[in-house]
Amino acid sequence: MRQEQILQWLLAVILSLLAFLVSINVYADEVAETPSAPSAVQKTSLEALLTELTKVSLSKAPEVLDKIEDISGKEILPLFDAMLGGDLYYQLDSQRVLIVTKMAKGSLRGSDPLSGEWLDSLDKKTIKKIRVNNSLRSHLREAMARINLKTGTVEERRTAVLSMLDDLSPHNIVLLKDARQSEKNADVLKMIELALAMDVVGHSANSAERLLAMETLSGRLEPPVRNLLKGVVDNDAEGDRKVRATAAKALGTINEKREFYGFVEQLFFGLSLGSVLLLAAIGLAITFGVMGVINMAHGEMIMLGAYTTYVVQLLMPNLIDYSLWVAIPAAFLVSGAVGVLIERTVIRHLHGRPLESLLATFGISLILQQAVRTIFSPLNRQVSTPEWMSGSLEINPVFSITYNRLYILLFALLVFFVLQLILKKTSLGLNVRAVSQNRDMAKCMGIRTEWVDAMTFGLGSGIAGVAGVALSQLTNVGPNLGQSYIIDSFMVVVFGGVGNLLGTLVGGFTLGIANKFLEPVTGAVLANVVVLVFIILFIQKRPKGLFPQKGRAAE
Repeated sequence: MRQEQILQWLLAVILSLLAFLVSINVYADEVAETPSAPSAVQKTSLEALLTELTKVSLSKAPEVLDKIEDISGKEILPLFDAMLGGDLYYQLDSQRVLIVTKMAKGSLRGSDPLSGEWLDSLDKKTIKKIRVNNSLRSHLREAMARINLKTGTVEERRTAVLSMLDDLSPHNIVLLKDARQSEKNADVLKMIELALAMDVVGHSANSAERLLAMETLSGRLEPPVRNLLKGVVDNDAEGDRKVRATAAKALGTINEKREFYGFVEQLFFGLSLGSVLLLAAIGLAITFGVMGVINMAHGEMIMLGAYTTYVVQLLMPNLIDYSLWVAIPAAFLVSGAVGVLIERTVIRHLHGRPLESLLATFGISLILQQAVRTIFSPLNRQVSTPEWMSGSLEINPVFSITYNRLYILLFALLVFFVLQLILKKTSLGLNVRAVSQNRDMAKCMGIRTEWVDAMTFGLGSGIAGVAGVALSQLTNVGPNLGQSYIIDSFMVVVFGGVGNLLGTLVGGFTLGIANKFLEPVTGAVLANVVVLVFIILFIQKRPKGLFPQKGRAAE
């Protein structure tokens, strides 16, 4: 009996293994055989449709595009994107469709949208662009949104729904309702519910349904939502009074939020400008505070830092993402070395003669500008932005922060705190503070004031060079770059208090924010004039600035 049970058990195990192996083979055969036949048919159909696309009129092209969309998937998106951008061509002799890319020196390179095969050195005379108009571009965007909604990533699906808000056609509504059944991501599902609620508000005849849908729309900041509610308030004169009142209330909530985020955006732009002014002025605050030198060549130290960034990128063409990490210390060294050279050869001989030092540094600034024009030409130079600094951080549909300005703001604060540590925790900082408070007493105590002057001038110029690295990411690099910031730098230093870094920080951000909030009201030029007049009046009342130096010799 025991042997029979063992045999039965072994037989069951063997049969199970055989069944498992058979199922694996069948599954493998299905996987191997199923795609092969349809893919060949699909490719043939697509080739025929692409050939037809080269011949049809603009009015018939949407029908062909719909057929292409129906039998293809996400792999057809590059073709639609190329057609949308005007880069889709076909060869005149073979009617073969190509995505054409413009290469260096005007040469053309084409790729087959189905096979991916590349064709180099295309002749312009042998190809012709597939025409598109605004109606066809709109159709292409809708088709790309539908494809992304079916097969895209979470972000692509969310973007696809967002793009459909402007065109909630019956076809798109059906597509969104189908997508709602299978969508798992909460954010995408929320966007789908928003789109369906907009459709109810815009097209439903049932007041109760419209009122319920408006609860979903209330507080949403997407522009199509605001436009829809505005249309209900303005044009639905014969509709339900309660519907109009609810729409007006929801629209008011949206407008309040838009005003708040508009204020936050202006504040961020002001902080961004203030960070630039801080970087440009902080080095000047040190040299002006310690040496009493009005350095009119400070702007050219900024310019040298910007050109150093340009040269570094020329030497690292394939490593643009890492170029700034090399450019920052390089710019500090270049501008700092030039600053030390200026101090050792010119400024040291003019100590205690502010007018002569002002004229001398003004002449040096002209020499440096002309030297840059001779070496790099008078034309502006474009410095590439690393990929990690490109784009923007979208907080909501009406407020986004550009990465380059955000990083420059953080970098300016980092430079400020590092400089504070240097001045508070190092022997150089101790000597700088001693010389700035009482030069003669510091000299009597054995401090080499000439060495402190050289190091201070070099440190201030080096920081100006670092400011040039930051400015190269916001504007073009040219010989007159520094002149745009020298006056603002002096205003920040005088307003905050000569030689006081905290005053420079507060002064830079205060003037930057004031300027950005005045610009929409007065215009850019008049805003600068108003700020200048304010500083003049402020200095009349407080000649030493916001944070004057303290000590017996502060006078």
